Amino acid sequence: MSIYVGNLSYDVTEDDLNSVFAEYGSVKRVYVPTDRETGRMRGFAFVEMNSVTEEDKAIETLDGAEWMGRTLKVNKAREREQRGGGGYGGGRGRNRF
Repeated sequence: MSIYVGNLSYDVTEDDLNSVFAEYGSVKRVYVPTDRETGRMRGFAFVEMNSVTEEDKAIETLDGAEWMGRTLKVNKAREREQRGGGGYGGGRGRNRF
């Protein structure tokens, strides 16, 4: 399982998140998505910990906490939704054959 961490300062690094979440258990992985065009952090991240108990403890404590001038939104990450519809790219109107 993974933890979603939202409303982050754009100055946050993976190391910053690792040190905060390490207070609640062993951190397996931290992922901070960046914008493809600008390379700038997108304001959210994902953290994986070694156990569900550790994740629950971190979520309970950090959701709504203020950190780096922002109020954190911390919860269980949802599965990524599939994009698009069947690979034909969506056209408009009638098919032209």
